[in-house]
Amino acid sequence: VQLQASGGGLVQAGGSLRLSCTASGSTFGSSAMGWFRQAPGKGREFVAAINGYTVYADSVKGRFTISRDNAKNTIYLQMNSLRPEDTAVYYCAARSSVAVPTTGYDYWGQGTQVTVSS
Repeated sequence: VQLQASGGGLVQAGGSLRLSCTASGSTFGSSAMGWFRQAPGKGREFVAAINGYTVYADSVKGRFTISRDNAKNTIYLQMNSLRPEDTAVYYCAARSSVAVPTTGYDYWGQGTQVTVSS
């Protein structure tokens, strides 16, 4: 599985961005898909995942929405009410699972930068 993320950019606090991640490979429909992020000087952290249902980190609940379009092999992360602390490189990831795991992902995209100015 190869993943290509896009949609990052610079936005003011309170603004919105939508990230996209397109996957190659025939197993997309049976894979759990997730978004992670890594801020400068910090470790990579879970943001959201989807596989029939969705799971979110507490820090983004009510502001971010993950969705997927199996026909396009694509997942999305709609990010609203962005805060400066959301600034990070965002990565999409995939793994074979029937659940919605928050760890143990095998395949990673290249990352897309999101910068939120105050």
